[in-house]
Amino acid sequence: MENVVKRLLILISLVLWQAFFDQIKAQDTNIRGFGDIGASIRDDKLNFEFGEYDLFITSELNDRISFLGETVFRFDATEDAHHGFAVGVERVIINYNYSGNHSLLIGKQHTSLNYWNETYHHGRVFFPTVGRPLLFESRIIDLHTTGVALQGLNLGKLKFGYNVMVGNGLGSADIKDNDKYKSLTAAVHFKPVDKLQIGAYFYNDIISAGAEIFNVAIDERINQQLYTGSVAYFGSKYELLAEGTLLNNKTESTGSQQSFNAYLYSGIRIKEKWVPYLRFDYLNYQNTESYLGMDDTISILTGLRYEINYLMVVKLEYQHLDRDITGSMNRLTAQFAIGF
Repeated sequence: MENVVKRLLILISLVLWQAFFDQIKAQDTNIRGFGDIGASIRDDKLNFEFGEYDLFITSELNDRISFLGETVFRFDATEDAHHGFAVGVERVIINYNYSGNHSLLIGKQHTSLNYWNETYHHGRVFFPTVGRPLLFESRIIDLHTTGVALQGLNLGKLKFGYNVMVGNGLGSADIKDNDKYKSLTAAVHFKPVDKLQIGAYFYNDIISAGAEIFNVAIDERINQQLYTGSVAYFGSKYELLAEGTLLNNKTESTGSQQSFNAYLYSGIRIKEKWVPYLRFDYLNYQNTESYLGMDDTISILTGLRYEINYLMVVKLEYQHLDRDITGSMNRLTAQFAIGF
């Protein structure tokens, strides 16, 4: 009798293990990576550069729930001099598809404030240029938000899309909010013809006194709103992307301070793999803006992209940049970006 019980227990264990193993196999998990290396000449000095190493994981847990995780390893001068690299968890998203093309997203996400921020994340192989437009390096855009979002995609004949998110907001950490206020992001777009997307975006947040953002201490409460418009067209021959963001920061001492940042990118495909392109960047700040600084900037960039294949791209760029305070700069940059 004891042997029969043992055999029965073994059989039950094997059945349970097989069911568990089948569930693991049924789970569609993909692990991808992206990286880039390059070289630049600036101020008559040649620099070899390592960009970012991006670990990208997606997993279909069942027919309605999926997971997305993105972790980036990048050089950080504040780290130990012998290592010099920091780890950043850029996105951790649980997606619940509750009806058709409508989903509930929970976790740390890229804030839906621009076409670029929604489309191009950390894999430089997909960037049309070597790096991001200056708009995304000017501290106007809150690139990441931790919170809850409702999203809809490709709805109706115009392929309408929306994203409404409530999150921790500026000055907060990924695991807690620094105050009782929440940020609100609302984004809509539509695609009237193939390859063309037109979008409008809004962001509202309250930054409490005492918060620290980009190593800048905030000494009084700021009511912040951002308004963005974008037009993107990436066809088989022509490429166009234009975005402009108006920022309004309101404090008791200075009132409403408005800043405007924008860029225009255009490219044309010649033959099959070559794309020469141009990008114009414009940053303008109101003189009394204390949170962002006042270094107005104009940049003109021209480049050539060679697409070896979908996951290997070489880019060569020349950039001339004029800043009101820090002066002008010329830079020549080459980049080899891959995905694997």
